[in-house]
Amino acid sequence: MTTPHAERDAAEAVASISLEDVTKVYSNGFEAVHRLDLHIRDGELLVVVGPSGCGKTTVLRMIAGHEFVTSGTIRIGEDIVNDVSPRDRDIAMVFQNYALYPQMTVAQNIGFPLRMKKLPKGEIDTRVREAAGVLGIIEWLNHKPGQLSGGQRQRVAMGRAIVREPRAFLMDEPLSNLDAKLRVQMRAEVARVQRRIGVATLYVTHDQTEAMTLGDRVAVLRSGVLQQCDVPQVLYDRPANIFVAAFIGSPAMNLLEGGLSTDIGSLTLGTQYITLPQDLLVERPGLKRYGGRRVVVGIRPEDLAAADSAHPGQLLTGQVELVEALGSEILVHFAIDAPVVRAESRQSDDETTARTGRLSAPVACIARLDPRQSAQAGKLFSFSVSANQLELFDLDTGLAIRE
Repeated sequence: MTTPHAERDAAEAVASISLEDVTKVYSNGFEAVHRLDLHIRDGELLVVVGPSGCGKTTVLRMIAGHEFVTSGTIRIGEDIVNDVSPRDRDIAMVFQNYALYPQMTVAQNIGFPLRMKKLPKGEIDTRVREAAGVLGIIEWLNHKPGQLSGGQRQRVAMGRAIVREPRAFLMDEPLSNLDAKLRVQMRAEVARVQRRIGVATLYVTHDQTEAMTLGDRVAVLRSGVLQQCDVPQVLYDRPANIFVAAFIGSPAMNLLEGGLSTDIGSLTLGTQYITLPQDLLVERPGLKRYGGRRVVVGIRPEDLAAADSAHPGQLLTGQVELVEALGSEILVHFAIDAPVVRAESRQSDDETTARTGRLSAPVACIARLDPRQSAQAGKLFSFSVSANQLELFDLDTGLAIRE
């Protein structure tokens, strides 16, 4: 916190969190986390995101000390904490269920961990008011949790974590119990508070929108394996594989099977083709190995536009199946005769690579268009495609084709 007390202890409070080649295997043989390397810098908010069962909560629990590490090393600052008890790791956790004591006031709930440490009452009162000031909840200090809304109770839970002035924070889907509008408000609140206190924070969520808006960096996890970790815009613009490409972005990236011509001058999608610029090889020299081969083609919905006067080699025509009007935009669902591709996971002792699986055509793709466009269900509609915005992936491994 930017308070006299916090500034005095700032050098001691902050610490990075590092996971080095960490694996977690349960007694039944299930491998929940596979050789994970992850580093959360001092003051950074790193979000771990992935579908249910991907291992993200297991990662958080291993850092907290509530799960044993099968192999690998976890460090907090310079200290290896594999065998350190949870209470001695100096980490504060914020959960989705608040876990407030209903019979206590807000002030008593926030100050509870300090009373357990038997700190002097004057210091407890000072630190409680400091934490409440950071969160803007001073006026609620005499209220009971039952008098507060869900968002207010979550702030109290954050205050109880902040008041401890820990070396690091762990947040396990803390906003998942809130309604959609309140989640948006609380995302901004969490980001504001985290930046103000400047403590390394690991935030776990299954919501990719939450991850992209909150994280300084975002780590995408799939079946216990790290797929990519980078700043949000890089994940969006340069996904490492088809799983990241499909998971990051809403609506998801359209992934289709296509064929490159021998000279890499064009790309076929079903019975249609797209002309590729010659400088594409300069930007992605790895494409030289794929002349005449099948590849996965990724097209973001917003990279399709209504084709008013596009060149034929820049068009993609499909049968409109559904038009969703969202006010500021429309989402056009359309079908073409190219097979869709989905991400699967294959794990070996050394690596995990995304695999592909084909679904029967025709395929429903999505385009995000200006609401004044006249796309109608049941009719053909032509979209212009910017070849420079296409993502291309290896059909067998699912890895992005670049270098």
